[in-house]
This record gives sequence, structure tokens and C-alpha cells, in this order.
Amino acid sequence: DEAFEAIDTAIANTEKNLSNTEELFMSFRKEIFKEITGRSKILPLGKVCENLDKYRVPITKSKREAGVIPYYGASGIVDYVAEYLFDEDLLLVSEDGANLIARTYPIAFSVEGKIWVNNHAHVLKFENTNQQEFVEHYLNSISLENWVSGMAQPKLNQKALASIPIPWPSNSDLFKLVTSQVIEMKNKSESIMEVNKSKLAALEELKQSVLEKAFSG
Repeated sequence: DEAFEAIDTAIANTEKNLSNTEELFMSFRKEIFKEITGRSKILPLGKVCENLDKYRVPITKSKREAGVIPYYGASGIVDYVAEYLFDEDLLLVSEDGANLIARTYPIAFSVEGKIWVNNHAHVLKFENTNQQEFVEHYLNSISLENWVSGMAQPKLNQKALASIPIPWPSNSDLFKLVTSQVIEMKNKSESIMEVNKSKLAALEELKQSVLEKAFSG
């Protein structure tokens, strides 16, 4: 009982470390975009990129030909197929799904190379990857509830997506600078989180080991 109590305390502390690390990254990302917003012009998303939604083609699972090309949906890769629709750097943004409100994982994600996209993810093309990654991290840092319709089946339609205000620095170097700072902090946070996840696994193994030893004499 004493060993279990100590292990449970360690597990609780490690889980708190995981939560704190994630909150710290989100807070840092929010603050850096708040600072850049204060010295940037604000433009609707539709003015800074090209929407390629008209080229999307959904394929039912029974009609997909298996292959190595990633098949993307609202939350990322959902399958691999034989053909592709796009072959370039693009930003995909979730069009529907509960995650638009819950935000348990990113709703915007950059892709490159040959891909296929169904009609559950918007397809955006930017002038360069610095702008693309800047918008990716910005969209993942803000709440989209003001632009999402429907609570039972949340949806971010094309018109609403295009109207989202985006800070747009006049100095083009700031796109890369902000993105690199966010990515650096993200990598550090993920490294710390991996350490704590390993600790949790080790603590669970220790708990099981104590239990086995206690009953084996």
C-alpha cells in the first residue's frame, strides 16, 4: 500500500507535468501571435491565399485503390491510395467535425508532395511556405467558434474560412521568424512530454512489478 501510494503520487505529478508543458506551449504561441498582431495589418484569410477546394474528390472506401499516396480528411491521413490530386506545398484546414470546437488536435496542417484530399478538408495555397506555416500555427492558436456553424455537426464552410482575420506583417522576414520561434518551442515541449510519457510507462510497469512481487512472496 505504501509503495502504491508513492507510485500514484509520482504518476499524478508526472501527469501534471504533461499538462503544464502543453499549456506552456499554447500560452507561448498565443502570446507571440498577440504581439505580432499588434504591429501587423489584418487581412481576411481569403485575401492572402488561393482556395483549391474545387479540385477535391472524395472516394468511398470501397472504391479506393490501395497505394502509397496519403489520402487526407478533416483530421489528417485517413488512408493511402494509388493516385494523387495535388503535388505541391499546401495547407489543409478541417472543414467539419467535433474537433473544430474541442480542439484536441490541430485543425490546420501543412502537407507537401503527392496527396489526395476528400471534401472534409479545405485546401489552401500560399505564395510561399513561410506564409503557409505562419497561418497554420496562427489558426491552431485561436478559437474558431465565431466562424463555425452547427453545434451537433460543427462545420467551417468556405465563406466563413475566407473571412477569418489574419495578422499580416509588412516585413516578410517576420513570417519565418515567428514560425521558427513557435516550432522551436513546440519541439522543446514535445521533447519534455516524451520524457514524461516514458516516466508514466515506467511507473505503471513498476506498479505491476510491485504487485507481482507482493503476491509471489
